[in-house]
Amino acid sequence: MKPEDFDKIRSSSLFKGLSDKILRDIIGDEPPREYPKGSVVFLQGQEAQHFYIILVGWVKLYRLMPSGDEAILHVFTERETFAEAAMFNGHKYPATAETVSDTRMISINCNRFSTLLKEIPDISMRMLASTCEHMKHLVTEIEQIKGRNAKERLAYFLYKLCPEGDTSAVINLPYEKILIASRLGIKPESLSRTIHNLRAYGVNCVKNQVIVSDVDRLRKVARDSNI
Repeated sequence: MKPEDFDKIRSSSLFKGLSDKILRDIIGDEPPREYPKGSVVFLQGQEAQHFYIILVGWVKLYRLMPSGDEAILHVFTERETFAEAAMFNGHKYPATAETVSDTRMISINCNRFSTLLKEIPDISMRMLASTCEHMKHLVTEIEQIKGRNAKERLAYFLYKLCPEGDTSAVINLPYEKILIASRLGIKPESLSRTIHNLRAYGVNCVKNQVIVSDVDRLRKVARDSNI
């Protein structure tokens, strides 16, 4: 494992504050694994034997609707963990996970982690903190869909991709626009029009690259005083 990989694991919300010895006990001998874009990590209903930490890339979590459409639950990126809750949900994955870019991840054995949870109270506290953080993300996602229009949702999404502290930014979209539309609750055919509407606020899109001339102006369009 590369030193920078261990740094990302150490800084994830689930493992932040734990000693290096505990972290190595949790990880075990499992090396990171490369997943090409479009790889299915696990299927909804499959027995949960591992959860995952993303080192590089993006992973979508979704459920299939009766219509056959995908309902996107969340899109995870580096330093984030996903599927750990499956350990407490009948040991079944409640959704399907698929990479939406070339991705590098490490898997954590659920049985080993469950044993350590009982032996080391610090891990249990980090588990609770991580669950709270996931809930916060979920509340934010619901707020975006229910409380903001399409322009504000897209502005918020782009603003969160801008490097912190920069007054202007050039953003490479992390995954396909059709997935962005699904995540934001915007019809795919309406996304291009919504992007075009942001041009009046200094946002221009060329293929998968977005140029933001005034980050603070974009923040105001997002209509969020907390960001």
